[in-house]
Amino acid sequence: MVNVDLKGTVRQVEAGTTVADIAKSIGMGLYKAATSAKLDGELVDLRTPVEKDCKLEILTFEDEEGKHAFWHTTAHIMAQAVQRLFPGTKFGIGPALEDGFYYDMKGERPFSTEDFAAIEAEMKKIVKADIPVEKRFITLEEGREIFAGQDYKLELLEEYAEKGWQLSIYTQDDFTDLCAGPHLMSTGSVKAIKLTKASSAYWRGDASKDSLTRIYGISFPKASLLEEYLKQQEEALKRDHNKIGRELEYFTTVDSIGQGLPVMLPNGARTIQLLQRWVEDTERKRGYLLTKTPLMAKRDLYKISGHWDHYLDGMFILGDPYDETKECFALRPMTCPFQYQVYLNRKRSYRDLPMRLGETSTLFRNEDSGEMHGLIRVRQFTISEGHIVLRPDQLEEEFKGCLELAREMLGTLGLAEDVSYRFSQWDPNRKDKYEGTPEQWEEAQGLMKKILDHLGVDYKVGIDEAAFYGPKLDIQIKNVFGKEDTLITIQIDMLLAQKFGMVYTGEDGQEHTPYIIHRTSIGCYERTLALLLEKYAGALPTWLMPTQVMIVPITERAHEYARQLVSKLEEYDIRVEADYRSEKMGYKIREAQLKKIPYMLVVGDKEVEEGTVSVRARKEGKGGTMTVDQFLNQITTEIRTKEK
Repeated sequence: MVNVDLKGTVRQVEAGTTVADIAKSIGMGLYKAATSAKLDGELVDLRTPVEKDCKLEILTFEDEEGKHAFWHTTAHIMAQAVQRLFPGTKFGIGPALEDGFYYDMKGERPFSTEDFAAIEAEMKKIVKADIPVEKRFITLEEGREIFAGQDYKLELLEEYAEKGWQLSIYTQDDFTDLCAGPHLMSTGSVKAIKLTKASSAYWRGDASKDSLTRIYGISFPKASLLEEYLKQQEEALKRDHNKIGRELEYFTTVDSIGQGLPVMLPNGARTIQLLQRWVEDTERKRGYLLTKTPLMAKRDLYKISGHWDHYLDGMFILGDPYDETKECFALRPMTCPFQYQVYLNRKRSYRDLPMRLGETSTLFRNEDSGEMHGLIRVRQFTISEGHIVLRPDQLEEEFKGCLELAREMLGTLGLAEDVSYRFSQWDPNRKDKYEGTPEQWEEAQGLMKKILDHLGVDYKVGIDEAAFYGPKLDIQIKNVFGKEDTLITIQIDMLLAQKFGMVYTGEDGQEHTPYIIHRTSIGCYERTLALLLEKYAGALPTWLMPTQVMIVPITERAHEYARQLVSKLEEYDIRVEADYRSEKMGYKIREAQLKKIPYMLVVGDKEVEEGTVSVRARKEGKGGTMTVDQFLNQITTEIRTKEK
């Protein structure tokens, strides 16, 4: 017998009992709802036998990790349907996502949304058949035979075998996939399916390799959950920054410029300028020194930092990267090796530390075309980047300062409640991806864990999410469609200072190597703007709006008064426009409302005579007839306090 700890309740079972049978012994309701489990912290199938004393958590669709097995199985169901409908299709990978699943595949022709109805119908047949999903471990030779003709699977098979991984397959009737799982026990649990999108994607994200079709989908254990999801998606479409940002003329994209290279229109450029000035002023008050460094450098710099070895595919190269006889430059994907030169400009002592360096940095990253999304995922972007060079004894206090700054920014923008925290660590099994020794990583991650726990940060651990030179705290946020991205990051680096020869003279007169914190305070400005447009459905807080006041004169007799008001408001740095067109007042007011302008000042003969303004406000309780001074006091207070 073995002892199974189920969230504090210990149950004795016979060794070899499967997780599914344990769930069944607790109750049929749990068994039917279960999708997978965590056995001593490891995500496993329900078919997994329990062989020793352990901690067990049975997962359902209600659990974030429980959804993984559900959606992963649905990806296999979709691939099986495609295989039946389009024989000869070659399959790539089909993972679960944070919100659904996708599968990369190559048919005789690219798949499109026109194929969705047939694929969904076949998927429903597979679900109705309630086909058992079976797992089996295989040898490399068996795999080669099973996946003969499936080039992408064979490539993965050889790679996994070379890494020494245990090879396993999942089979459901006539479909078999190379997969580690976990998966549902059978296909019948999937009650509602919707395929959502088809796009092109390069195999392994490499533009030099085959172009496949990536089909996305979502599924649920109840039809009502799908209906609820579709309603949420309908609302999300209304708030999508891609839609709002273009309609309100914040940005545009142009095919001849390129994907992931948005053009900021005057409204977007103004809002980003306001954010940038606020960030730079706030950082200056916190002791940051402003720097401005080049947008490109020779490969020599990136070789020192390690980016050439670990990030070359993500960089835009100017020249032949492999011809050492000629100069080769690269646009910078991050600022750290450039800012280090500020520190290295002269000798430093312990009295110079901490040195806080901040820069509004334009960066360039060669993102996969399939990952591009409006302003959230782009190839050129601007970031509030900074690096703190410090003594080891200053690490926790400076890390705390970075976190406080990030939280201050998020709170002011109204995003603080929308974020989560991820402690991003290395994967010791992928040593080729990271710099440093296991001992150095253990020390760095131990220090960060101690700091995060001491500061009371509620975080999740992300394995293999670290930077190649150190662990980091990623502040995560989701867009309106539920896709999660990193907004702000704070990283501990114990490696690069040594690579660049950065030292300081300590109190003991000896040279010491400093630590470095890489951090952003607001992250990428373009991404932040996108999230704000979605958060507020385009109605940004007044202090961030490109136009804060629209003056609407009722008659031509009020035009001169309107011009006087424009001059008066501009004296107070209020961004104001006046609509002198001969359109009907109702039309002009409606147009200003559609532009989400916070205030309209309607002026006619009465207002001219009394020296007042009739205020129409976006928010309740802020309108009515006022003197000009009363209105100025109201709006300037709202702007100064950055009221949301």
